[in-house]
Amino acid sequence: MKPHDFQAAHGTGQGPASPAPGVERHRITVVGTGFSGLCMGVKLRAQGEEDFVLLERAGDVGGTWRDNTYPGCACDVESHLYSFSFEPNPHWSRLYAPQPEIFAYLKHVATKYDLLRHVRFHAKLVGARYDEARQLWVVTAEDGRVFESEVLVSGMGGLSNPAIPQIKGLETFAGKAFHSATWDHGHTLDDQRVAVIGSGASAIQFVPAIAPKVGKLTYFQRTPPWVVPKMDRPIRPDETADFAANPWRQRMARTRLYWTLEARFLAFKFKPEWMNLVAKVGKHRIRKHIKDPVLQAKLTPDYTPGCKRLLISNEYYPALARTNVEVVTEGIREVVPQGVVTQDGRLHEVDTIIFGTGFKVQDPIPPGTVFGRGGRDLAEVWKNGPEAHMGIAVAGFPNFFMLMGPNTGLGHNSMVFMIESQAHYIVEALKAMKEHGVKAIDVKPQVQQRFVDGVQEELQRTVWQSGCKSWYLNEQGRNTAAWPGFTFAYRLKTRRFKLSQYFTERA
Repeated sequence: MKPHDFQAAHGTGQGPASPAPGVERHRITVVGTGFSGLCMGVKLRAQGEEDFVLLERAGDVGGTWRDNTYPGCACDVESHLYSFSFEPNPHWSRLYAPQPEIFAYLKHVATKYDLLRHVRFHAKLVGARYDEARQLWVVTAEDGRVFESEVLVSGMGGLSNPAIPQIKGLETFAGKAFHSATWDHGHTLDDQRVAVIGSGASAIQFVPAIAPKVGKLTYFQRTPPWVVPKMDRPIRPDETADFAANPWRQRMARTRLYWTLEARFLAFKFKPEWMNLVAKVGKHRIRKHIKDPVLQAKLTPDYTPGCKRLLISNEYYPALARTNVEVVTEGIREVVPQGVVTQDGRLHEVDTIIFGTGFKVQDPIPPGTVFGRGGRDLAEVWKNGPEAHMGIAVAGFPNFFMLMGPNTGLGHNSMVFMIESQAHYIVEALKAMKEHGVKAIDVKPQVQQRFVDGVQEELQRTVWQSGCKSWYLNEQGRNTAAWPGFTFAYRLKTRRFKLSQYFTERA
């Protein structure tokens, strides 16, 4: 395979000089130490690559599973699948593992695969700029440390920056306010009047956990979610012993689970009428647990299941049926020192406000953070919505790769499967660069556009485009988050790296 040279178009520059004093130089910089960053580190070491650094903004690894410690936090994918294929864990306590176990699992992975020596803690990325002359990424941390590398991999993910809505007067609130992703465990909720704003995946977990403790819980719901049963249970000691003694049995269980979840995508795209069954189950559960017809109406969605993320819980509706819980569907007008004022002028007096409003999925990399060729700001390039070839590479940003990038999110299976596919693709890219003596690669714009157009065309035939407003869609109604196909199809696409799809540049 012959590299496609574009030095004539962009200039050759000079070879990299020695790093300046106080600058740390590596071949590869990986940002983040959640599932994405740790997976990338493991894959790099498996290929014999040791010249890399993992930048972590906090003081421990774990990403979103380190940060989200709210009561009731757990995974909504069974953990035998929501874990690395190369590091099965036979010791999960439940089918759906709680947050502390997932966090402990990630710390175990970091230790077992000797990644901690590659980690630089308290290194929050505040800027990354591609130096064309030296063919290097220059990454600046908040504390002033500088890291230079040929390759930059973003493992920051879409669930790392909490989204807090802009509500008039919020800064005047006299009580305590925090987001579920930054839970204040030092603040007691016992007998407090608590407002919960948001009704997404986090809220349906922490609302049942706090409802019995608070004096009054006012639940501000904009759109009701579809909530289906959570088929959870403790894993029996004999099952744990069997998986520990016979790893192949756990691999079989994982495979069965994978294909069971993969089959669900048929309903998201090919068999939308199957979603009618989901709706029937959801409505039955509302009627079973909610006896008040007015509250039933408030909690019954009017859109196709799956259009917004399907949620699982056995405690959600019983919690909302409690006498100390009020569900408010009137829009919020403002926050005042005493509480929350809705559009009808009613004041809801509260002592604490908790935001269960999710994350900045549509704005994963803030403006002024990542700059590519010609000093182009990635946020400006993405002004109409994030997009990338394979969800991994962006034209005009040489040697820059993403894990959990645009249009690789899922509504039916495990994101860890996608992350492993992406890390494999990046490793294959690095191998191709080394094999062909290439210093920099930049995906061709037409290749990226062809991939993006294909994804958007496929998305038009899925349930996500059926009319509801969700975090999958940006303000223009464009789906920039979800992968519109089977996950095995994505793995096949990322199995081989095609250098011909990229401009190449030598030193």
